[in-house]
Amino acid sequence: MVIGICQLDCRIHNNLSLKGKRRVLRKVLDRVKAKFNVSIAEVGDNDKWQRSRVGFCLVGNERRYINSSLDRIINFIDGLGIMEILDSEIEILDC
Repeated sequence: MVIGICQLDCRIHNNLSLKGKRRVLRKVLDRVKAKFNVSIAEVGDNDKWQRSRVGFCLVGNERRYINSSLDRIINFIDGLGIMEILDSEIEILDC
């Protein structure tokens, strides 16, 4: 079993409230869940209006598949143009 974990540090431009941040995050999280069937959530920077830390994970049989899937999800989120990805951390565990 292979587990892939990714954390993204993101910036939401032109956002003036936590309500606006939640609206943007909900849009991104729902689209990623629908397209890739992964577990994804906000995992940090909860009280900052223009920053967010998003985490998601995958489980599979092949390390190569998990790595490419994580990369595709990062590219998908970046391609939405809703928020800017400042940093990403990927960890792949073989169990």
